[in-house]
Order: sequence, then structure tokens, then C-alpha cells
Amino acid sequence: MNTITSIVGRIVTRRKIHGITAVLLPFRGNEPDWAQWEGHLLRCVRAGLDPAINMDTGFGPQLTPAQRREALARARKSIGPNAPMVAGALPSNDGDDALAAYRRSLRDIMDVGATPIVFQSPLFAAPGVDIPALYRAILEGVPRALGFELSPVFAPFGRIYDLQTWERLLDIPQLVGAKHSSLDRLQELDRLELIARRRPDFRMYTGNDLAIDLVMYGSDYLLGLSTFHPEAFALRDLWWLTGDARFFALNDALQALGMVAFRDPVPAYKHSAAVFLSLRGGADGGMVDAQPHPACPRRPAWEAEILKPIATLIEAAMRAPADSRPDDSCDGRILLSGAAS
Repeated sequence: MNTITSIVGRIVTRRKIHGITAVLLPFRGNEPDWAQWEGHLLRCVRAGLDPAINMDTGFGPQLTPAQRREALARARKSIGPNAPMVAGALPSNDGDDALAAYRRSLRDIMDVGATPIVFQSPLFAAPGVDIPALYRAILEGVPRALGFELSPVFAPFGRIYDLQTWERLLDIPQLVGAKHSSLDRLQELDRLELIARRRPDFRMYTGNDLAIDLVMYGSDYLLGLSTFHPEAFALRDLWWLTGDARFFALNDALQALGMVAFRDPVPAYKHSAAVFLSLRGGADGGMVDAQPHPACPRRPAWEAEILKPIATLIEAAMRAPADSRPDDSCDGRILLSGAAS
């Protein structure tokens, strides 16, 4: 049972956070704007985040298989042969045999040396489907991959598994981690507790853009929100590792952005991302009049006006002077006074 005491007792200070960012793919009309995408991809990598392509933020479900392969090839050429990269494996727009399509997608990803993450599809939402058995069938012959739970607010085929099903996923050796996008803090904490007890080497990547402080409790992240400002996320992560209390103000500013950008309808966050990145005017991997995929819901015409003050808040938090007081915190876990270990 989660209580405030037990939750706070899980905070792990001075931890190196693994940050993966789902890279926004902008469009010009019906076609991907590859030039702006490649500039933004490099910006994410230069900031220190691993890129994830063909995710929801990269409109993976809307792309054709040929476009997804083009994204893989362009990404590998741009970031170099050995740079880490994650890519969504999905069967969308690739025939009626979803299992065969998943396997083709996995081969494409492994051919460029990327780590696949099994993106959900209607196959996962079918009545009575055995999710762990489905994962085993999809990942046959695949040495290493990530799992994925997606809230239906992001996509109609999204599904969050019950905890018993999720525990069975930990028994699949090829799964080395999973992205959890329920937007529910307590469900994610339940999974972290289960990982600690059952399989400590398994990595949890939060997809909760409404609670990005879950990195304090042991989650890493694979977020769409981090594509808005990869440098700010990388700096926040560094401050957590070094015990710098400026982490909190920067995290709060980024969370303010998340609360605005991921408001209903949630899928329109990709339009918010395009607007936010366009505020930079093309500088340092920014974008010029970026647009999302034509099928993406749109934000109102005044979206830039509500994002500008948050951008200013983030920049101010990044420039905050260091506190000259010594850091008295200790490595390891912070416990409430009197809390059980």
C-alpha cells in the first residue's frame, strides 16, 4: 500500500538519470520536414539525451513503413554509427498480419543498431489477449527490447496492464525495461516497487509528462515533453546527479510546461511542441513555423502566447546562480524521520 511516508522513503538522491527524448517530427503539408527534424534530432543528442524516433511524438503510427525506415536511416547517419538510439516497433500501415509487421519493423530497427520499443497497436487491445504471450511472440529472436504501456488518452488502442500482467512481463528476458505512460503516479510507483523486489536490473522509463519528478523515485524517462527543451532536461538531470538544489526550480518550470502542453485533448501536445520549438526561430536546432502531422489535433491560435512566459521561466531557472551553501544531503535514500526503512 502506498502511503506518503513509504513514497517519500523511496527518493534516491544523486542518481544518474537515463534521459530518452521522443523526437518531434515536423511536417510541411503532408510530408515530413526532414531538414528541420534532423536539426532538432542533433540538438537533442548534443544536449545529452538519447533520441527515440518513430514514437507517438514522431508520428510513428501515422507514417508508412517506408517513412519509418527513412527516419531510421536518416537518424543513424545524422548521429553517427555508435550513438544510442531507441525506435518504435509498430505494425501500422503495413498490411493485415500485425505480428509479421511487428517483426519486419523490429528487423528494420535492429539493422541500424537501435533499441526497439514495442509500440502498442490494436493487437494489444483485442479482447482476451494474453499480453506476455504476445510480447514473447513479437520478440522471438530479438535479443533486447523495451516494453510500453500507453494510456488511451494518447491513442485509442492504448492499454495499461494490471499489476499481475505487468509482473509477468518481468519474466521475459529480452525485455530490459519499459515505458509507462498511464499518467498515474501511484501506478508507476507500484511498478517501481515490484522492480526493486523482482528484477532490479529492469529499467522503468516514465512517460508521465504530468509528473516528471518521478525520476526522484527511481524512474528514468522517455518523454514527449523533453523534446520541447532537451537542454533544460539535461541540466535538470545533471543537477539531480550532483545534488544541486536548483533542480527543483527547473523541474517545476518544466512541469508547468507539461501541465499546459499536455492538457486535453492530450494528443495535441505535438502541436504545442511544434509551436514551442518555433519560438526559437530556427536557432540552435529550433524550428521555423513547424507544423505537426495533418491528422494531429490543433491548439488554438493563441498557443504561442501561453507558452512564451513558460519558456522565459525555464530559461531563468537554467540561469539561476548556484547556492554557495554546502550540500549536506547524503547519497542513497532520503527517509522521513521515524519512517520504516
